Amino acid sequence: MAVATTLVAALAACGGSDGDGSGGGAELRGTVKIDGSSTVAPLSTVASELFKEEQARVQIPVGTSGTGGGFEKFCAGETDVQDASRPIKDEEKQACASKGIKYEEFAVANDALTVVVHKDNTWAQCLTVEQLKKIWEPGSKVNNWNQVDPKFPKEPLKLFGAGTDSGTFDYFTDEINGEEGKSRTDYQPSEDDNVTVQGVAGSKGGLGYFGFSYFEENASKLKAVQVDGGGGCVAPSVQAAQDGTYKPLSRPLFIYPSAAALKRPEVLQFVEFYVEKHAEIAKRAKFVPLNPTQDAKLKQALATLKSQAGK
Repeated sequence: MAVATTLVAALAACGGSDGDGSGGGAELRGTVKIDGSSTVAPLSTVASELFKEEQARVQIPVGTSGTGGGFEKFCAGETDVQDASRPIKDEEKQACASKGIKYEEFAVANDALTVVVHKDNTWAQCLTVEQLKKIWEPGSKVNNWNQVDPKFPKEPLKLFGAGTDSGTFDYFTDEINGEEGKSRTDYQPSEDDNVTVQGVAGSKGGLGYFGFSYFEENASKLKAVQVDGGGGCVAPSVQAAQDGTYKPLSRPLFIYPSAAALKRPEVLQFVEFYVEKHAEIAKRAKFVPLNPTQDAKLKQALATLKSQAGK
C-alpha cells in the first residue's frame, strides 16, 4: 500500500505515534478543503473520517454547494478537492485555466441514480424513460399520477429533485429529457438531498430522485422505482450498476484534486489515501466500487497529477 507505507515510514522516522493522534513531528497538520456534489459528499466524508484515524490533526471540511457551485469555488482556487457527480464542463475548464488551476479527473466510485416515491405508493412499481420524460420535460403540465398512466389513481403528483447547480440535475435531465439542464421548473429543487427525502416521504403522491446511497439510508421512508430503459424493468442496486443493466441512470462519480494543493503534504497524503482506499470508501459510503479498468485509470490519473505537482 503506497500511502500506508508513506505514513508508516514517516512515523517511524520520528519515533512513531503514541496512538492518540498526538504523535511526533511527522504528524500532519493543516486543512484539506473539499466542496461540490452532495451526492459525492458521503464518499469524501468517509475518506476524511478514515484518514483522520491516522492523521487526527488534519481538518477536512466537506461542503455541499452542488457540482456547479463547487466548481466555481474550485476554479477560483478556494478549495483543494472538488466533488462532482458529472464531468467538468467546457466553461468550467476555461474558468480553471484562466486562474491557472491544474487538476485531473478521478473517478472514485459508481452510482445508480434512484427515482423514489412515497412508501404508500402501490402503483408506480416501474416507470419507463418515456414516462419519466413525460413527467419532467420542459413545459410538462402533468400534475396527477393518472396523467402518467390511466391505470394509476387520481393522486396529485408532487415533484422534488436536484437544484440546477447539482451534477445530479445535469445527469438526470440529460438522460431522461435528452438535453442537459432542460427540465420543468415547477418542482421543489434543492442541493440538499435530505430535503428531497423529506418532501417525498411527506407526500403520498411525491416523486423525486437522488443518488443510491441516500435511498439506502432512507429505505424505511421511501420506495425505489424500477426503471425501464428499453430492456425491461430494473431496480437500482450495486449489481445492476456494476453489470450495466440499470439503464440509463448508472454513472461514475468524481473528485478533482488541484495540482497546486498536492504541494501541501496533508493534501497529497489525503488524496493518495483516497485513491488507495477507494473500494473500502465506496462500500462504507454505500456506493458501487470501481471496476478493474476504472481502478487502473484512477491510479494513472494520480500519477499524472503528482507529476504536474512535482511530486
